Amino acid sequence: MVSSRSSRWNGNHSSVTIFILLGLSDETELQLILFPIFLGIYIVTLTWNLGLILLIRVDSHLHTPMYFFLSFLAFIDVSFSSSISPRMLADFLKDEKTISFLDCAIQYFVFTWMGISECCLLAVMAIDRYVAIGKPLQYSVIMSPAICGRMVAGVSTTAFLSSLAQTISCFNLYYCGPNIIQHFFCDFPQIIPLSCSNSFISETVLLLAAIFFVFGSFLVTLLSYGFIVASILKMSSGKASIKAFNTCASHLAAVTLFFSTVLSVYMRPNSAKVTEQDKVLSVFYAILIPMLNPLIYSLRNKEIKEAIKRTVKKAKY
Repeated sequence: MVSSRSSRWNGNHSSVTIFILLGLSDETELQLILFPIFLGIYIVTLTWNLGLILLIRVDSHLHTPMYFFLSFLAFIDVSFSSSISPRMLADFLKDEKTISFLDCAIQYFVFTWMGISECCLLAVMAIDRYVAIGKPLQYSVIMSPAICGRMVAGVSTTAFLSSLAQTISCFNLYYCGPNIIQHFFCDFPQIIPLSCSNSFISETVLLLAAIFFVFGSFLVTLLSYGFIVASILKMSSGKASIKAFNTCASHLAAVTLFFSTVLSVYMRPNSAKVTEQDKVLSVFYAILIPMLNPLIYSLRNKEIKEAIKRTVKKAKY
């Protein structure tokens, strides 16, 4: 039934109009178990991230560069998760997990836009932590609201253009079948092998984006933390060193989780061939990390806890 609707004739050739997603599992019983689990994860993701954005917005004590970046990260995580979770949840309840060519392109565009934005923003947040620890007296000047706004705008615009270039280069190719994507969402390494035309330019665009944005952001983050460690070692007071480390511990945890999973999925040979391990790692960075980020940044953060208390107190009166 799917195959009869999955292509259209164009002269002497047929082109794919519908892709089939294999999903996380083809076992009906397991899918019914996974549905409430991932629905709960998605609801928690929305609640925690939107709650964090609202808290930072309403509490003037949190109107600092670090929390400005954190609110943007929360927005990215909501968008990142929303590009995949709703369709994946719907697919758990379907026998035929189909997605139109256009919807596949839109999903890939949004997913890539948010993914690149998160890579770049984590690097920006690492720079912010270095300036706060290494140059505390000039921090308010270097990380002024105007500069922070330009940084976020630059991250978003650059990621948008890169995602647009990748999406056009991928979905401008000719697809004549097969149309089965061995994943639970539309991702470049699994779509490209389905193309019937030369994909050299598309693969080159992806490689350049991976080197410049993923590796570039990772390198900037590593360098920033190298400078942070050097600055901490120069501090004469032990308490000051511990306090400085605590201010960037949550960001370091988020960076480690995100880049370790992303690099393990995409930066390896034969990334087009999806294993069960790859699907688990994809679930981790695309669905679980957006839920965990607000918890990581809030769990040991006294300023967030105090802001929650102030907000609750205001709401009572």
